[in-house]
Amino acid sequence: MIAADVMVRNVVSVKPDDSVGDVVDLLLEHDISAVPVVDDDKNVIGILSEADLIHRQETETERAHHWWVEAVLPASRLANEFTKAHGQRVDEVMSADVITAAEDTPLGEIATLLERHRIKRVPIVRDGKLVGIVSRSNLIQALASTMPHPDGPTASDRQIRLDLLDRLAHQKWTNFGETNVIVKDGVVHLWGLVYTPAERKALVTLAEEVPGVVNISDEMIPSY
Repeated sequence: MIAADVMVRNVVSVKPDDSVGDVVDLLLEHDISAVPVVDDDKNVIGILSEADLIHRQETETERAHHWWVEAVLPASRLANEFTKAHGQRVDEVMSADVITAAEDTPLGEIATLLERHRIKRVPIVRDGKLVGIVSRSNLIQALASTMPHPDGPTASDRQIRLDLLDRLAHQKWTNFGETNVIVKDGVVHLWGLVYTPAERKALVTLAEEVPGVVNISDEMIPSY
């Protein structure tokens, strides 16, 4: 399997001049722990995660060093810590060193990147532009849905997934397009939270209408 088979395509992103307060609201609203930072051309230039917001002056969690520690720390590090704690714009707080991958990157390589760099997600780019994101949870979902099948998804599986995601993007009664969908041997695996029985039923119905679908694996988690 490759990144394109499991990545979330409807990615919440922010601009470098957005306010930190607005980003905090986005994280809470979408129940996510990080957002890619993109410029006006959708090029990925950074990522802002919970880790970047842990030590903030508003919550009185700003880093405090003993005087003798500050005496040996480089001034650049102390300046960076101050900016992280007090910055009000995204570009002042974000991590600029972003680990990215392409759509055709094998999931094995994605897993290695997550482990090696101790990160939870990898933005997926095409010519530097954001097209998706793969998180640890997406890899677990892929594992769960493919363990009985040693072969990867076929071209038709990928087309089914693209068709389903496109249909989801046009539905105003659900935001399920932000949650991962996996297709294997024509079976659509639906993951993630649903908020009403009606939404759950409609999602299954929508998936059943996609050409090539042979069955639906309803693995959705009700929050009602």
